[in-house]
Amino acid sequence: MSNTALRLTYYNIADGVCAFSTTRHGGTSEGNHASLNINPYCGDKPEHVAANRTLLAEELGVDAGRIILPHQTHGTETRIIGKEFCTLPEQIRQMLLEGVDALLTDVKGVCIGVSTADCIPVLLYDEEHRATAAIHAGWRGTQARIVSKTIADMGVAYKTDAKKLKAVIGPGISQKNFEVGDEVYAAFEAAGFDMTTLAKQEIKRNADATDPSKLFEKKWHIDLTLANRQLLEFAGVAPENINESNICTYDNVDNYFSARRLGTESGRIYTGIIL
Repeated sequence: MSNTALRLTYYNIADGVCAFSTTRHGGTSEGNHASLNINPYCGDKPEHVAANRTLLAEELGVDAGRIILPHQTHGTETRIIGKEFCTLPEQIRQMLLEGVDALLTDVKGVCIGVSTADCIPVLLYDEEHRATAAIHAGWRGTQARIVSKTIADMGVAYKTDAKKLKAVIGPGISQKNFEVGDEVYAAFEAAGFDMTTLAKQEIKRNADATDPSKLFEKKWHIDLTLANRQLLEFAGVAPENINESNICTYDNVDNYFSARRLGTESGRIYTGIIL
């Protein structure tokens, strides 16, 4: 499925396309941002972020200015990156990328990607029309069906036929480690997800309980990877065209950033795709 190089985990999505996720190795950042973090929104030092972006650009063989990273807000806003985008002043680019959780492009040599640290990154490739998408699907984005919306937007922008799409589901938190409150379960249920396949309850010992009746409590665990696979398949993507990294960020915190393990003031994985 993938092989881990010094800095990147590459995915075999199709010829003429580079798809990857960054690891925690080969960069300049320190502490909980160590070491290859290119996200400027998570408390890392700007000089480290800039140096890491340069390292990533060299590894990919693209200009650092052609690595596109949105400022995600767990919404469903998508943005098309056209040829003119890379010529815009930095301030305008930042404005256009504010509050965006999925990117689409058909421009060669432009790297679009999303940042995650337990959330699910999804990459799409339309071989017929040579177009790509990168999607950030945390639990809110998954519940709001950002994958479905992005595929629909590709249909409008590029005449994409979902049946011909290829997809990668990158590193994210596994079901056994994604413990959620009743309100998250209720949100998925209300949104019409099949909770019999996505969720399971586990009984946990509550070490802090003073009331004996609360010594054990039931906690829900949701499978975000499966939820996004279901959305892909429901949209028409063929099951055999969906590649999963099968990497749990929580269990593999030495190699991939996990906000649940490191805290929110930590680095982010960048999962990107280039034509």
